[in-house]
Amino acid sequence: MLNLLPLNTMLDAADINNIKSFLDEKVDEFNRINFIDLDPISIPHRFSLKQDIEIAGFLAATIAWGNRKSIIQNANKLMDDMGESPFDFVMNASNQQLKKLQFVHRTFNSDDLRVFIKCIRNIYKNLGGMEKIFANAATIDSMQPAIAEFKRVFFSIEHLARTEKHVSDPDKGSSAKRINMMLRWFVRKDNRGVDFGIWNESIKPSQLSLPLDVHTGNIARKLGLLHRTQNDAKAVQEIDLVLRSFDPTDPVKYDFALFGLGAIEKF
Repeated sequence: MLNLLPLNTMLDAADINNIKSFLDEKVDEFNRINFIDLDPISIPHRFSLKQDIEIAGFLAATIAWGNRKSIIQNANKLMDDMGESPFDFVMNASNQQLKKLQFVHRTFNSDDLRVFIKCIRNIYKNLGGMEKIFANAATIDSMQPAIAEFKRVFFSIEHLARTEKHVSDPDKGSSAKRINMMLRWFVRKDNRGVDFGIWNESIKPSQLSLPLDVHTGNIARKLGLLHRTQNDAKAVQEIDLVLRSFDPTDPVKYDFALFGLGAIEKF
């Protein structure tokens, strides 16, 4: 069993190697097909068309806070309401169809959903799709500027001010957990069948950041990998440096380990 260290303990090389080995084992344990059904990634896994995967994944990630069972239940309802064809619905739904939508997940409601659909439609109709926006605005080692640019572009058409809170902005200090999670889904590609890898020709896994939340943050601190107490943009930068030292080409695979330890094993 790996020994837990007090917060702010400085790790030596042996500690770091032990932690890396432990996390590598947990990545192997949780990066498996049976992880899908109990995770919001199950929503885009309902689809095979690239645009359906993107839109289903983006909407599922958007409401991915709170109880996972409730997240999945509400996201599945949303896909049903969109006729099992989210891309077609986004592009072709009439104003009357949009008015009929009834949806709520915590503070995300029907009005927010209608705004999201119109903003997504604009991105696919006029701007070449979500992948293009993220890929063009990324830097060689970070997706955080691209997330900020995505929010700017997303809300570049008329919208409700209240809806802006549902897309995070790292430039304003947010960890942007939900969009970083979505990027992991779309960019990472391995032989495990969990993440999709549908954007891996334009974005590299090495550019990704950890989806930092209460689970991944708490485990990172327990292991001595993260010292900042807030789960914010600065904490993302700190943990990214550590995980990139573990695996420079695929640092975010450790999301499986940190999340699995925190949310599933209650480590």
